[in-house]
Amino acid sequence: MKKIILIIILVLAGCAKKEMTLGDIASAEKIFGLDFTAAERDSLLEGAQEHLYQYEALRSIDLSNHVGFPLFYNPFPAGMNLPRGEDRYDFSDVVTVRPENIEQCAFMTVPQLAYLIRTKQVTSEELTRMYLARLKRHGPELECVITLTEELAIKQARKADREIARGKYRGPLHGIPWGAKDLLAVPGYKTTWGAASSKNQVLNEKAAVVEKLEEAGAILVAKLTLGALAWGDVWYGGKTRNPWNTKQGSSGSSAGPGSATAAGLVGFAIGSETWGSIVSPATRNGVTGLRPSFGTVSRAGAMALSWTMDKLGPITRSVEGAAIVFNSIRGSDEMDRSVVDVPFRYPSKQKFKNLRVGYIASAFEDSTISENDRKSLDVLKSLGLELVPIELPEFPTEALSFILSAEAAAAFDELTRSNRDDELVRQIKNAWPNVFREARFIPAVEYINANRARTLLNQKMAELMVTVDVYVVPSFFGDNLLRTNLTGHPCVVVPNGFNEKGSPTSISFIGNLYEDGNVLAVANAYQGATGWHKQYPPKFAVE
Repeated sequence: MKKIILIIILVLAGCAKKEMTLGDIASAEKIFGLDFTAAERDSLLEGAQEHLYQYEALRSIDLSNHVGFPLFYNPFPAGMNLPRGEDRYDFSDVVTVRPENIEQCAFMTVPQLAYLIRTKQVTSEELTRMYLARLKRHGPELECVITLTEELAIKQARKADREIARGKYRGPLHGIPWGAKDLLAVPGYKTTWGAASSKNQVLNEKAAVVEKLEEAGAILVAKLTLGALAWGDVWYGGKTRNPWNTKQGSSGSSAGPGSATAAGLVGFAIGSETWGSIVSPATRNGVTGLRPSFGTVSRAGAMALSWTMDKLGPITRSVEGAAIVFNSIRGSDEMDRSVVDVPFRYPSKQKFKNLRVGYIASAFEDSTISENDRKSLDVLKSLGLELVPIELPEFPTEALSFILSAEAAAAFDELTRSNRDDELVRQIKNAWPNVFREARFIPAVEYINANRARTLLNQKMAELMVTVDVYVVPSFFGDNLLRTNLTGHPCVVVPNGFNEKGSPTSISFIGNLYEDGNVLAVANAYQGATGWHKQYPPKFAVE
């Protein structure tokens, strides 16, 4: 009876019956690393055929990218409690004087811009027109802009100026222009995901992060590039450039936010990270990036790549700027059910002194690690911090990396089956079209077991983080980047110098889950003692 019902469904769905053979089963065994007997193959053939019928029926259902995944990832280990209590963060003034040329504001930090606007030395419309002019002038060379939102920006800026004039100041982002990675939906504007297959797509919804920033009074001036479907810096219109060296790509996939922030084309930007897409472009472009704890910022209205790994976060010119933006975009919204409400606790000066800061000892002893990274430890020691040597717990982290591939292939299933993946620019083996196809051969059993193993990794990392509040690590050392993206730990990446070719380098700070304030505080103290974030690409300097 069950098979008859399935066949009826298939007929109604217009699906053709595909006969499976014992030889097909034997071939599949090799792909999945299994070894069945002839009798076992004979027994499972009928069931495997029924599964094929079910797949065909399932594919008749419209599952677009915005349809969510109902199983929610919780990175918090069993037996541990979420942080409770009140928020603790005081935004301190950064006293700033208006420059003679308004364009000299282009490389100012969020706190500096906030002071100028709050004290009415500059208007939001002045800043907005200045950044729009720079986007028009430099955006084509950097290939970092997909869409200017000029009409919306001017409207928002004038509203901000009216409110501020009446004494209705919304906070430190009020009137500050920003750019969105073009995987965030904005009504009335294209949301291309950087891909030729969706370059004319208009989503009539507003991403939660866009909504929160609008409520904070920030001004959206542009939708910025990302590598197609959030991989790399190659998109359908070109390759986003690094403003320190325009012959070099901006890295990815938050390529546009990194490039535009570094070149002074926006006050700040919002990027996303699944496996390095904030850390990598922040490093390449010499800016600051915050990858918040998983589940602190809603992803509603953002392109889904991996439901259990995607995170949205700010790319800025200073750590304090990142903290200000994070404070505005965090929190639940009743749409992304993975989000938890936890307090944002930024330590006082006294509590900062009591933070336990570790460093991955083997990383800084590695011969391939740069002197910039080693000098970073000296800076931290000069701040009076007692650094504790630690090591990442042993775990075969790379064995879990296909979790991302499986989820991404599901998110873009129709693209693969329709062969519209041929429209994507990058068609090499190490690009989405091939990865999506490879992922069709990941068994559901292995995907589930990889996530079960992930809970063991979470536990091991939780045990490590009992000993320290924050640890410092070279940004691309070992499996740390993948590991902490799987476990959801927050990361702040900041510039720590330049290499022998004159390109920016970075150092990363990792914090405990949902204690983003601690990692921001340590990174901010380091940044304040170095000043690397005050450097900017000479080619894009203001005359």
